[in-house]
Amino acid sequence: MGVLLEDVVVISQGEKAGDPTVITVNCPDKTGLGCDLCRVILLFGLSICRGDVSTDGKWCYIVFWVAGKPETRWDLLTKRLLEVCPSYFTTSGIYYYRLENQQPKPLDVFLLKFWCSYEQEGLLHDVTKVLCELELTIERVKVSTTPDGKVMDLFFVTDSRELLHTKRRQDETIHCLKSVLGNVLLGCEIELAESKVTACSQGSHYLPSVITEEMLSLEWANGRLKGPVTSIPISITVDNNLSPSHSLIQILCPDHKGLVYDIMRTLKDYNIQVSHVRFYKITKGNCELDLFIMQADGKKIVDRHKQDALCSRLRAELLCPLRVAVVNRGPDTELLVANPVELSGRGRPLVFYDITLALKDLSTHIFSAEIVRHKIRDREWEVYRFLLDEGVSPWVPRNKIEEDVRNILMGWEQIA
Repeated sequence: MGVLLEDVVVISQGEKAGDPTVITVNCPDKTGLGCDLCRVILLFGLSICRGDVSTDGKWCYIVFWVAGKPETRWDLLTKRLLEVCPSYFTTSGIYYYRLENQQPKPLDVFLLKFWCSYEQEGLLHDVTKVLCELELTIERVKVSTTPDGKVMDLFFVTDSRELLHTKRRQDETIHCLKSVLGNVLLGCEIELAESKVTACSQGSHYLPSVITEEMLSLEWANGRLKGPVTSIPISITVDNNLSPSHSLIQILCPDHKGLVYDIMRTLKDYNIQVSHVRFYKITKGNCELDLFIMQADGKKIVDRHKQDALCSRLRAELLCPLRVAVVNRGPDTELLVANPVELSGRGRPLVFYDITLALKDLSTHIFSAEIVRHKIRDREWEVYRFLLDEGVSPWVPRNKIEEDVRNILMGWEQIA
């Protein structure tokens, strides 16, 4: 089709302050494209206010109305959205379209290692913010405090720009860290991680039962979910009568950060083809979605067990896309956050950023932190563990820590 590259992704900012920015995508279709686009939008910290997706299975037309931020780099967002659209080249020579049986080449993982003279309040969040601005994705983290109070941070990162192997890019990264940390920074090194990432990514083999049982056990039994936050009102219905070729899923639920991403990634993991989506907010804090979908074989979902399985998973993801708990770890306090990993292997964007922001706002010091992955039941989970240093921080009730972390992760402090 005669669509120019610059017309594939078009971003039109609102005419006046407060108006949403309109993102239009016009490109060949692929299974999971909606999920990939929503993931990029979430990564840039934007909220989808309204959406319309249409495709005939070969070509799609997508419009998202998003609430932006003054510091949003729209040109960079356009570039990142283009990267997930199939069938296009860029001047850098990167081939973005891949056959379904081909997997994208994994990015090199680099070890960013630095030492600080002491743990200043909010240090971990300040570092995370710098890495996000540099488009360095945090894959794994190992942060520890030595007996003499010094802090050693190991960040295993990938570079969206694929330039971290160059001296210029490494110097830029170190310079940005120095400008934020100042004299607290004692030293910094960047090297290709190679096999070292494997040893670090294993983390602790032990997970408290609150993670393995309570946080991950949203179970469907006798038509009702059992688990935390099940009081949130959510309606999910399946209609096979309205369309001759599609199953219609209608969802009515409260809004949260990454809502459309959570729905689209669930459908992608189930290999569901989405032909049309309409998403909008009906009242403050509530959303309605209509999704016309098909199975991979192009047929409706008529099997009752398949319908129940899909609706159960969607309900669980809408109720609790992230599990949060504060538990005892011996005499200490540990914050645990877990979220499911996409079948493609990608974790949820900005989780570490949001957790460290919440702890910084609470003036809570972090003694150690790590990101690890665990296979629990039939799913892989990304688990964030923070050992809190309550001895040097103002005392904060544990339920307050849990509530504030969850509110920032879910975006409820913005929606309220």
